[in-house]
This record gives sequence, structure tokens and C-alpha cells, in this order.
Amino acid sequence: MAKHDFEVEALEEILEFWRRGESVGVATVVATRGSAPRQAGAAMIVSPDGRVTGSVSGGCVEAAVYDEAMGVISGGAPVLARYGFAADEFSIGLTCGGELEVFIERIDRAGFPNLDVVQAAVRAGEPVAVATVVDHPQAQQRGRRLVVTPRSVVADAGLGSDLLDISVREDALALLAAGHSAKLIYGSGGEPVGEDVGVFVRTYVPPPRLVLFGAVDFSAALCDAGRLLGYQVTVCDARSVFASADRFRTASEVVVDWPHRYLAAEIDAGRIDERTVVVVLTHDPKFDVPVLKVALAAELAFVGAMGSRTTHDDRVVRLRNAGVGDDALDRLHSPIGLDLRATTPPETAVSILAEVIAERRGGTGRPLRDGHGSIHEVSQAVIGAVGCPE
Repeated sequence: MAKHDFEVEALEEILEFWRRGESVGVATVVATRGSAPRQAGAAMIVSPDGRVTGSVSGGCVEAAVYDEAMGVISGGAPVLARYGFAADEFSIGLTCGGELEVFIERIDRAGFPNLDVVQAAVRAGEPVAVATVVDHPQAQQRGRRLVVTPRSVVADAGLGSDLLDISVREDALALLAAGHSAKLIYGSGGEPVGEDVGVFVRTYVPPPRLVLFGAVDFSAALCDAGRLLGYQVTVCDARSVFASADRFRTASEVVVDWPHRYLAAEIDAGRIDERTVVVVLTHDPKFDVPVLKVALAAELAFVGAMGSRTTHDDRVVRLRNAGVGDDALDRLHSPIGLDLRATTPPETAVSILAEVIAERRGGTGRPLRDGHGSIHEVSQAVIGAVGCPE
């Protein structure tokens, strides 16, 4: 199941208790360092009767987090727990050498009366962020929240200061645009520079899109792999005989249209954003060149095209003749994929999406055994632009 699906399922589970007027313990990873097993946003839910769903560490510190969660359900204050390296099997900590910060809180109607606003936005496919104070010099301020959408801010009493509300709203909007969740650090009065107040911003955004042009066997394999990675997958082809829903059962939609016309219309309608991945698989200049010209003129996460090096060279000439400049051509991933010596459509799908992941995360594509340092290092490029993550 994709990350987006897990997050939505967790929200729905919490809402079931919320609607019944019950309290539920929620432990959320808000920050990581080094080789941490889970990333920010991973959550464990503890029901009033002690049942557990989800995970914050894959097992290393779950027992300690469970005890803290039962405490907050019983009326205890929210807790920001930090877990580091466990030197032996009897210590509470991580065996992988990383560090986790986990915020453990009670969620119920009294403490989070606007949870249904979050659910409504998620169900409508609208981006929404929940900003929670997880660290504060004044303990009573921990657990305060803002619900932020591109159009509104909903708060019961704010985060503790007007300046903090304004700073967090601006940063939450930037995180929503990037599709990231992060812990941000502010001054005691809400200043954007400081180390006193920690606010975790969890974003709920519609899944990113993977748009495949060309109804071929490779597209079917990419539908399966793309869904696994959390993409909303569209297959588009002008040939109705090939572009049928029966051939692409795991696609979110199958569209019969000229690729360039469909992509331009989706961009104009605002349904394509900076997280969108476009892959062209048709091997036919009359389809490839017009749609790549549109794609390379847009702000997309990744644009790639399948084909041999000879096909690529011919395609580049045609794109230049169509008015595509060198800067745009530098963004074209062609021939697409990492060198895995892939032969079958499923193997080729892995090769293509491995390159997409490497581009998105800044990976090298080299074997991990040939590298050095943490294998879970997370790039802070986007987060650093919107605040001061710890």
C-alpha cells in the first residue's frame, strides 16, 4: 500500500474514535537523524483498549512508545520523546545508529475539534496541513494546532502567538506545495530564526501523478509499479484500440486523446504540478515530439522518453527543430532508466522508476556497498527553504 493510502487510513481510523467521543493515543515521528528506520510522518495509533496499528520504528522502540501513549490516553500531557542508539539488547533505542523524535499525544474532540475539517479536505482531494506545537518552553503550549489549506487557516486558540501563527502558515503552504511533512524550528515569540519552539507540519496532499503516454506493455508494468510507489497513474494514447481500461486495470484512468493535447489541457486545468512525472513510451515522432515539447515547457518533477540512443539522437534533432532549447533538452531523461540490464517490461519499469526516485531524492544510483555514511540521509533542500528544520 502506498504512503498516501496509509496516511489516509490512519486519519480515518483516528476519526472513528473521535466521532464516538473517545480518546486515542497517536505517536508521530516528527524528526529523524542518521539511519533512522522510519521517516517524519510515520505514526502509531493506540486505541483506548490498547490495540495498536502502525509503527514508528519497525519494532525498536515500540514498547516504550506504547507505554507513553497509554499514559497520554489516561490524561497525561503530550510527550516529545527522543530515541537514539541502543548499545545493547536491554537498552531502549535504535539498533541502526540513527535517532528519532516521536511526539505522543491524545486526540479527541476536546483537543482537536477541527479534525473533521482535515478529513473533508482529504476526501475532496484538496491539500491540507496540520501544524502542531511539539516542543515549547511552556509545556502547556504543546499540542496546540493550526489547520492550514491554500485558502484558509482554522485554529481554536492559535499556536501561542500571532507571529508564530503567521510564520507557520507561510511555511505550511510551502510544504504543501512541495508535498513534504517536516518539523520546523522558531524563536520563542514565533520568529523564523530561533531554537525554542518546534512545530511539526504534517501535510496531506493528493498523490503525485505519473502520466504515461503510449498504451504499450511497458505502460502496464509502470502502472503496477507506479501505484506501489503512491502515484496516481494515467495512461494516454490517441489509439483507442490500444488505450482500453481492460489492458491497464491498475491505472487510475485511461484516456484516448492526442498526448500533447491532453497534457496541455491538464496543465491549463491546474491538474499537473511540480511533483508530476511524465514518461513517453510511444516511439513515434508524431506523438513524442509534440507532447515532449509541452512537457519540457512545464515545471514538472521528471520528463523521460523511451528509445534507443539512435532514437534519442533523432528525437533531439526534431525537438530542436520544433523550437525546444538546450536548457529544456537538458531536463529530458532519455534514454530513460538506470542501467540495470533490464529486459522484461516489469524490469524496465523498475529501471525507469529507480531513475525517477534517484532524481527526486538526489541519489546516485550506485550500489550502497560502494558508498559511505548514512544510507537513510534525507535531503533538506526543500525543507530548508521554508524554515529551520532541526
